[in-house]
Amino acid sequence: MGVDEPGLPTLYDWAGGSDALRRFIDAFYDRVERDDLLTAFFPGGVSEEHRAHVTAWWSEVLGGPATYTDELGGYERMLAHHRNLGITAEQRHRFAATMSLAADDADLPDDPEFRAAVMGYVEWGTRLAMHNSQPGAEGVAEHAPVPRWGWGVAPPYDG
Repeated sequence: MGVDEPGLPTLYDWAGGSDALRRFIDAFYDRVERDDLLTAFFPGGVSEEHRAHVTAWWSEVLGGPATYTDELGGYERMLAHHRNLGITAEQRHRFAATMSLAADDADLPDDPEFRAAVMGYVEWGTRLAMHNSQPGAEGVAEHAPVPRWGWGVAPPYDG
């Protein structure tokens, strides 16, 4: 179930839909492939399949179609991809900063409200992924829906 924000567009729609999010994910992974701190997670580069799956995840998170849940294994599959990676605080921070730069590269909307919502998800998600990636991590939610992110405290400003 999505975030209930009557009268507001989803973050997915505000971003420009699937094509815009694919530009964002491609820009992100293009940067990752050139980053010594992050590229170790993707020996040989980031595959087309991975880019498409992450685009589906982000689309669903931001209020678009539930393709990741319906066709790609949902939350449990994403959790499985992060288990035992041992993500460090430095890698988490670089990941988050790189996401912000990729949003610029992809020409996503740059209004503060949209970027705050997106980066809020990045902060939340990367901290959760870092925790869940530690060998022997405790308190990991084994089953959950794919998160559905909304505008939060700063809806789009209409002037």
